[in-house]
Amino acid sequence: MPKSAPEAASIAPDVLAKYEPVIGLEVHVQLLTRTKIFCGCSTRFGDPPNTNVCPVCLGLPGTLPVLNKRAVEMAMRASLALNCTVHDHSRFARKNYFYPDLPKGYQISQYELPLATGGWLEIEANGARKRIGITRLHLEEDAAKNLHEGFSQSATKAYIDYNRCGTPLSEIVSEPDMRTPEEAYAYLTTLRQIMLYTGVSDCNMEEGSLRCDANVSVRLRGSKEFGTKVEVKNLNSFRFLQKALEYEIERHIGVLESGGRLFQETRLWNQAEGHTVSMRSKEKAHDYRYFPEPDLLPVHISSAWREEVRRALPELPEAKRARFVAAYGITPYDSEVLTNTPALADYFEAVVKAGALGKAAANWMQTELLRGLKDSGKEISASPVSPAALAELVTLVESAKITGAVAKKVFAAMFESGRTASEIVAAEGLAAQVSDAAIEQAVREVIAKNSDNVAKFKSGNEGVFKFFVGQVMKATRGQANPQAVNDILRKLLSQAK
Repeated sequence: MPKSAPEAASIAPDVLAKYEPVIGLEVHVQLLTRTKIFCGCSTRFGDPPNTNVCPVCLGLPGTLPVLNKRAVEMAMRASLALNCTVHDHSRFARKNYFYPDLPKGYQISQYELPLATGGWLEIEANGARKRIGITRLHLEEDAAKNLHEGFSQSATKAYIDYNRCGTPLSEIVSEPDMRTPEEAYAYLTTLRQIMLYTGVSDCNMEEGSLRCDANVSVRLRGSKEFGTKVEVKNLNSFRFLQKALEYEIERHIGVLESGGRLFQETRLWNQAEGHTVSMRSKEKAHDYRYFPEPDLLPVHISSAWREEVRRALPELPEAKRARFVAAYGITPYDSEVLTNTPALADYFEAVVKAGALGKAAANWMQTELLRGLKDSGKEISASPVSPAALAELVTLVESAKITGAVAKKVFAAMFESGRTASEIVAAEGLAAQVSDAAIEQAVREVIAKNSDNVAKFKSGNEGVFKFFVGQVMKATRGQANPQAVNDILRKLLSQAK
């Protein structure tokens, strides 16, 4: 084992600027199939341990794997969405190593002939767009899950749940094109979004259906040669990825600046302590003794099958964002938020289809709806307010039948009870019923009570106008038409002495 390297300390900005980080990511995406890649066992998460197993996924002698066509199809879909070339021929191989979570003593993966190579995706980070290359996408089976905590003998024994063993994975390997932790974060979030849109995976990091390892090194700016690479594992959230990379970059630079030597190794991110710890040396490459899997035929992808999968691809996030801006008159920022997930984008379009204006629908979704969902811990699919119900509320506001202030109260009641806006407005008498005469009377009373603010307004302090609007709306219980309030206020303020 290499001797431990100095831990990261605070590095001066001018020293950090001397170096350029080089980052590549290896992402394992669990494919959303009902059964495992080489047998008919369920891939359902959360079942009792060691219940979704059979002689094939347990690697018992004499068993033979049978390739799941659906897994290949999903991997093709992911490859095409990532602009990869899906090859006519690919082949499975045995990756030989011993570990308790690998019952056969080898993993069935792809090596020299992967399913797809040479793709890319575009990210936006640090205010600029950038293309990140994708080296390869290949299929493989997942390992079982080692459990080290929660049992009476956890201090001395490890436990293994084989339910996950044999679950189909796509491993997506990027080129070392990322230069900042922010770019790595943007890459992983963009990749996840594409996988969600294509229906390839649910990308639930908490359940392990999206897992990421990072390869990071640093070199002097202008240098063409790569520095010593370190692999960081245990990155089970987007925030952890960014924090671990920030830590490792500073650690690497600190070692080099102090005249030390970096060792090629695998490290784990320890979130509780906020740093990485050495797991094992990688000074010598593992000899996995790959050889073609003798129990599986090579995979042949016909051009007809490939094109059938390509035609079935849904609208991808970037195209949807551009269409939302053009079709619904919303801003690029609005579009970015509303296309974050397919379910959110579908909800927005359903609101507009039900009669709401695009910009108004976008505003209500980004404020009241998303806030309510976050506070209640609900997903958009479980929203108590349906798209049609939100469209009705937005239309009531736009047609001045209720005010914006009243609408917020109505929305809160809708979210709490599931009732429609019209039911709540009728039951509680919230319709905008204040006459112009009543508004004028309220304005006169507010002006009479606030002569100091009248003087400020008359001297050119336009900002105080909002104060008057707020006071009038308060006096009319929020039921006055905002445009009428503005018009009458300006008229009477200009006449005030």
